[in-house]
Amino acid sequence: MEYTDYSERPLLTSEVYRVSDSDSKDSLEQVNSLEPTDSLERIENLERIENLEPIETDKGQLFIVATPIGNLGDITHRAVKVLASADMILAEDTRHSKRLLNHFAIGTKLRSCHEHNEAANIDWVKSQLDAGAKLALISDAGTPLISDPGFVLVRALRAQGYSIVAVPGPSSIIAALSVAGLPTDGFVYDGFLPSKSGARQAALKRYDNQPRTVVLLESSHRIKACLADLVEVLGGERQIALARELTKRFETVLSGTAQQVLQTILSDDDQTRGEFVLMLAGVEPLPESDADITSMLKVLLAELPVKQAAGLVAKLSSKRKNEVYELALAVKKELDA
Repeated sequence: MEYTDYSERPLLTSEVYRVSDSDSKDSLEQVNSLEPTDSLERIENLERIENLEPIETDKGQLFIVATPIGNLGDITHRAVKVLASADMILAEDTRHSKRLLNHFAIGTKLRSCHEHNEAANIDWVKSQLDAGAKLALISDAGTPLISDPGFVLVRALRAQGYSIVAVPGPSSIIAALSVAGLPTDGFVYDGFLPSKSGARQAALKRYDNQPRTVVLLESSHRIKACLADLVEVLGGERQIALARELTKRFETVLSGTAQQVLQTILSDDDQTRGEFVLMLAGVEPLPESDADITSMLKVLLAELPVKQAAGLVAKLSSKRKNEVYELALAVKKELDA
């Protein structure tokens, strides 16, 4: 994904900035006490924040730094400060990340760390942290470890008690959910679907009765086939939202039924360009009455013992097993009368 600077887009700033993990408490106390009344005072306050120096410690730290997913204006002040002051930056693609660093005049050295070599990097990172180094980990775009490299390294370091600090920021998943118009009180994130149709359809089948919003990633060369499989497996009436090129010039969010979104994609090749976040609306569970449960039990009790029939009905419904068992006893008594 190419970094692009779209300076004409409005940039939002926060009143509060954390400078580093070691001095964040003092920094926040200073910042929270500031009450800017006009633009000049706001700028002066920001300059005071930017000049705060991190407290030096003897312990090494690994900072997990989120970087822009498109619009360079989305990087945080804290991320810039951490990247500029780090002893080394571990990057998924050093050539790609060099363009980001150059834009912000950051001269910190880069070291390659991607899915094929991160395990081999563990001992080197440990030795640097043992020596007190401050390291930063970034991916090509967005928040590291979220469908990006870094999990193997972070797991190994946490297991041995090393300090790992989050520097949060852009994430295509959260950005997409915030504008999709789908429920966000609970969601399932499953990354990329399988590339082959058969495996992809099997994976999609898991969401047939999923009550929460499902968030997936997809690439430009598979999006048509993915949507076609979705219609085939989950039906054309399933409500979905499809976000692409988030924070970039051609940012687009399509929403509607799966069939409607598929038709839009098929009729406009421009809509297949970029990287996609695919979101599926959750399925509303059907209300179950005791009458429905009783009907199922009557059928099963004609062939099965009470305990087995109750267990099967409990799995097929939202009722607890002991509730269904008590009802099954009553139904059995009625059938035997």
